[in-house]
Amino acid sequence: MQPLPVEKFAALAELPNCCHVFTQRIPGIDVSHNKAEALARLEKAHQGIRNATGFGDWPLLTAEQIHRNKIALVDAPVESDKEFSGCDGIITNQRGVALGVHVADCCAVYIVDPKTPAIGLVHSGRKGTELGVVSNAMRQMIERFGSNTAELIVQLSPCIHPPHYEVDFAAEIVRQCRALGVKEIHDPGVCTACDLDRYYSYRAEKGKTGRMLALLGLNPAIAD
Repeated sequence: MQPLPVEKFAALAELPNCCHVFTQRIPGIDVSHNKAEALARLEKAHQGIRNATGFGDWPLLTAEQIHRNKIALVDAPVESDKEFSGCDGIITNQRGVALGVHVADCCAVYIVDPKTPAIGLVHSGRKGTELGVVSNAMRQMIERFGSNTAELIVQLSPCIHPPHYEVDFAAEIVRQCRALGVKEIHDPGVCTACDLDRYYSYRAEKGKTGRMLALLGLNPAIAD
């Protein structure tokens, strides 16, 4: 059996109350199309990965991803999949729902408050980073859930880096997190444009490519 085309991050894997995954390039699927068509072609494979990694029965909550800084709040039970229009991130304290972000050079930023618990998942590229989308998500976690930034764990996904891109927005995301008092920040420093066998890259593939799917959720089986 072929291994799943996914990766997990050590810092998040150690947390018993959250589940996560980051998909890689799916072999054998032609994604040299626009975003909508590419996602349609990847849907079955991504659903299979959700099923295999424990997310299959959970409602999938996604953001429209318009390169701005609006964050959706989910603080009540959800029973079905939903996309939040005009948003680039989602925060929640609800268990058994999957937050999802699609990326192909932009960064998926996982935010975990293991104490409350609460989580956030944010799409942050150049424009969103300039607008402070990750900082906005953390501020709302503080306001809505009583999170303490000193206790947050932040994990960046692989994303594009110089010299393949003119701006190192991952470094700016880290700087903004530190400015808010986050102590534990993990950046793999992996460039999506450098490894097209493993990742999709919007820049390297000239806009016609697939998307990696970042997933994050609170485990309903773990008691507070």
